[in-house]
Amino acid sequence: MAIHKIKIFAGRATRPLAEKIAASFGTTLGQSEILSFSDGEFQPAYNESLRGCTVFCIQSTFPPTDNLMELLMMVDAAKRASAYQVVAVMPYFGWARQDRKDRPRIPIGAKLVANMLMAAGADRIMTMDLHAEQIQGFFDIPVDALYASGIFVPYIESLHIENLSIAAPDMGGAKRANTYAKYLGTPIIISHKERAKANVVGKMTAIGEVEGRNILIVDDMIDTAGTICMAADMLMARGAKSVRAAITHPVLSGPAYERINASALEEVIVTDTIPLNPEKDLHKFTVLSVADIFADVIERVHNYKEISSIFFK
Repeated sequence: MAIHKIKIFAGRATRPLAEKIAASFGTTLGQSEILSFSDGEFQPAYNESLRGCTVFCIQSTFPPTDNLMELLMMVDAAKRASAYQVVAVMPYFGWARQDRKDRPRIPIGAKLVANMLMAAGADRIMTMDLHAEQIQGFFDIPVDALYASGIFVPYIESLHIENLSIAAPDMGGAKRANTYAKYLGTPIIISHKERAKANVVGKMTAIGEVEGRNILIVDDMIDTAGTICMAADMLMARGAKSVRAAITHPVLSGPAYERINASALEEVIVTDTIPLNPEKDLHKFTVLSVADIFADVIERVHNYKEISSIFFK
């Protein structure tokens, strides 16, 4: 057993999820606060001793940038308070779409975020469904890349959907879709899209048998919902009986909620890595919590147990 006491803290953006993780782990969140200044500057502060402790700082880094900055400062504060080890728990790893230079004179945002986390003093990173798996290689510290399939697959099985097919919303999601198809024993459909520009899809076609199938689109994130709504409408037009979606990270910016509610999507299954906007119409959404997965992995990491056996791959 580990000899270092464990303490779990939350950033403001992910506090509801962090409370669930702590409860599932069998503890409560540590005492901390955010001191705010009139110009918008803020300062995280821990209200209890961290000396010699393994500290888990939970914060998703979805926009605004304050969420990332708050996590960096939490990590820095814990290191300066003589914590034995600091683990940055990022249910949603922001800037993950910027994992390479796909045109001249642009940054590699995911690498920059990795550098900042290591510079702040993070000893380990824990995250879920990275947009690009190779982002793990941007770190020189251990990265626990968890998978939401551990909760999505049992939920889909519980629906007992006949004539089910798994669909990828684009060519890049084929590997993820194939993983789900393998465990659910279903055919796979690949959607091919051509983007007019960022967040704007020009046209879309589908590869695979669509007619008469109940289709589940799987992806790691949903932003403006343009791609997934276009895919759902296209699949229904080609004879699908129904279209659902299972998306790990509900970023849902701009007109996303309105697009989903106006689309052919019957149900959108998401996790709580990012909280939904309670002011929006959420009747199509089903939220599954990742708290138990993170709590289990936190316990395994803290006590030097292996974690690979608990995930679908």
